[in-house]
Amino acid sequence: MKTLNDILQLGDPRLYDICEPVLRTELPLVKSWVNDLDNVMREVRAKYNFGRAIAAPQLGIMKRLIYMNIDNPVVFINPELTNLSKEMFEIWDDCMSFPNLLVNVKRHRNITIKYLDENWQPKTWEMKDDLSELLQHEYDHLDGILCTMRAIDKKSFKWRN
Repeated sequence: MKTLNDILQLGDPRLYDICEPVLRTELPLVKSWVNDLDNVMREVRAKYNFGRAIAAPQLGIMKRLIYMNIDNPVVFINPELTNLSKEMFEIWDDCMSFPNLLVNVKRHRNITIKYLDENWQPKTWEMKDDLSELLQHEYDHLDGILCTMRAIDKKSFKWRN
């Protein structure tokens, strides 16, 4: 079982790698990966008081997999973002890979995410505002992009209080 100590930290070269799609033959592994993601997210919540979703590469699982648990757990396998709105908004973003640093970024107000669920069934979800921002952040992890790379300017960093 992976723990908080297994989260890749800012500077780890794997955080900048592009992840491979989850193969249908790997579906039996997804449950174990999700258990690890859930466990680590719970530990982050307990220690840092944040954490609504986590991307598999943050635990060194270099697959296109996102786990979100706000009210109910949702598994996003091989997600694709579409219909990104032209309207943007600014937000102070945080990340489990550098939990004490906040980064001011711009995100699309609305997105559509297409993905496979844990039963390999296709799903589509239109998201806005905070959910839109959250999934854009996690999706970026799958492409080796950190919110530090999306900072609005050189003054867009601050320590969490």
